[in-house]
Amino acid sequence: MKLLKTSLGALFAGAALAASIGAASAQPLTVVELFTSQGCSSCPPANANLIKVKDQPGVLALSFNVTYWDYLGWKDTFGRQEFTQRQVSYEPPLGRDGPFTPQVVVNGKADAVGAAPGEIQTLIAKSGHPQGPDIALSGGKVSIGAGAAPGGRADIWLVRYHRGVVEVPVARGENTGRTLPHANVVHALTKLGSWTGKATTLPLPAASGGFATAVLVQSPSGGPILAAAAN
Repeated sequence: MKLLKTSLGALFAGAALAASIGAASAQPLTVVELFTSQGCSSCPPANANLIKVKDQPGVLALSFNVTYWDYLGWKDTFGRQEFTQRQVSYEPPLGRDGPFTPQVVVNGKADAVGAAPGEIQTLIAKSGHPQGPDIALSGGKVSIGAGAAPGGRADIWLVRYHRGVVEVPVARGENTGRTLPHANVVHALTKLGSWTGKATTLPLPAASGGFATAVLVQSPSGGPILAAAAN
């Protein structure tokens, strides 16, 4: 009798996990990352294009502000070295010699400048959705279903971002006197752990400052994004 109860408990727990993952997988996300800088005069058109797609169903649009233009006279107020490093890791797989702004990367496997009208939307249409494991955020946890992990392992990234548009006045540098809009600005990027293809559940640290949460499952070293979820 005890064995039966244990088996039934495991069955119900598994069914609950599958239901929660299934609910999230009904709306797979295409991840659009814009690497931008307040010190770059070429970036405002790409910022504006990201704003146009940020509320599109099935799209997770994120602004990562980089630091390598700070020397031009304006220190980017959202810039983080870890965001610069994330962009740098993308360049070899994408066939680029080095980072540049603006650069839009979709699902970690296709890129464009992103400044021309409709350029980001075209890249989204060509890239489609990631075809990786089911993933869900609920109850302070992230649940990732079983599946194939290319190379045997993928990274699990926690992203905290400000949902919506924020206006930033720039007092110096190439954009002196301009007020620049930014969409879904990322404020923190943390590696939570690894996914090896087995169903995995990890705790999520509580969000602070009113930030939204996204989790990305991604092949290492700037590889493709396999799955994503956001609250």
